[in-house]
Amino acid sequence: MPEYAKFTEDMIKTHTILVPDMLPIHFKMLCKIFEAEGYKMELLQNDSRAVVDEGLKNVHNDACYPALLVIGQFMDALNSGKYDVNKVALLITQTGGGCRASNYIHLLRKAVDKNYPQVPVVSLNFSGLEKDSAFRIKPAMFVKLLHAVLYGDLLMTCYNKCRAYEVHKGDSKKMLDKWQNRMGNIFRKKEKKYLKTKKIYRDILNDFASIELSGEKKIKVGIVGEIYVKYSPLANNHLEDFLISEGCEPVVPSLLEFVMYCAAGTFNDADIYDNHNKMSFAYKMGYKLLYAKQKELIKVMKEQGSFEPLHDFEHLRKLADKYINQGVVMGEGWLIPAEMAALAKSGVENIICTQPFGCLPNHIVAKGMSRAIKQDNPNANIVAIDYDPGATRVNQENRIKLMLANARL
Repeated sequence: MPEYAKFTEDMIKTHTILVPDMLPIHFKMLCKIFEAEGYKMELLQNDSRAVVDEGLKNVHNDACYPALLVIGQFMDALNSGKYDVNKVALLITQTGGGCRASNYIHLLRKAVDKNYPQVPVVSLNFSGLEKDSAFRIKPAMFVKLLHAVLYGDLLMTCYNKCRAYEVHKGDSKKMLDKWQNRMGNIFRKKEKKYLKTKKIYRDILNDFASIELSGEKKIKVGIVGEIYVKYSPLANNHLEDFLISEGCEPVVPSLLEFVMYCAAGTFNDADIYDNHNKMSFAYKMGYKLLYAKQKELIKVMKEQGSFEPLHDFEHLRKLADKYINQGVVMGEGWLIPAEMAALAKSGVENIICTQPFGCLPNHIVAKGMSRAIKQDNPNANIVAIDYDPGATRVNQENRIKLMLANARL
């Protein structure tokens, strides 16, 4: 194995860590949390065609589209001249599973080593990977990151709802910016005010509820699929913005659902294969903590009453059992059909399933389960949209317009 540049202790003060733009709302808070620990971070915003071209140059054709985009975004940033390549590092997430989020760190390192061998790649993971890196997540940081997911999910839900109906264009963005700045300040301070979740949830909900909205009825469109393409504006060609321009309300499932899916997968496997150990026990305890936090947020949302509460994860698991075994965990596995079913049953019957090129398990599980979900929910209007380097934005949007035309009939 070749030796790659490692992220060392002294780099914490000297290097800027570049972060790929998967979840803009959540990742801005993530950056603030690490900045409070002394790291310098910057969320990348470059999303031109040059990103795709760089990905094609540096990743072989069999790699999945998310890998191509993330690596392309990093390489485009390094090539831009904006950064001192001797004082920059790259951050990538790893889930510890068998898919993209764990394995293409090696593709990224190979691309970087060929062009900028001095640039280290650091891993954000909770599975004990990358043990020789100075980039570490302390227990207190883990608690902050969990709360950033919760607050990010709430902000994303409120923002998408309000901007679809706002009377005065831009009000929702101003409110989002206000709360992102406020949460950044809260996470940076030592008082741990971020733990006052109920108060902050209510304040966020009440602030967004104060935005003047029109009373018109709009088509709600759910977005599911592979995690990167589902959330990243770069990957899905700003799908949420397009849906709003078409007079729709985008409904995006929470990131916490994916986090809980990963945790549940570990102790589910322990049950299925009769292989209980300390790790599976720890994940089960962690899952219980996550579920308790989710229940608290759902309760506050129901009490406030202005916004549709997030999907209860145990409800998702029961829905999944109608269609697929919870042992199917490669990629987004059983979570995709569970989210589609939950959306359909909550009145969001028009659903876009984002399908990245090269994501075989995603294609099989999502497309394979669509028919069963439609049979169970006759009004469900599900369309799979492929995202890859050769798919044109016009073609993707035309297919979505066709789906919306059916929804309006």
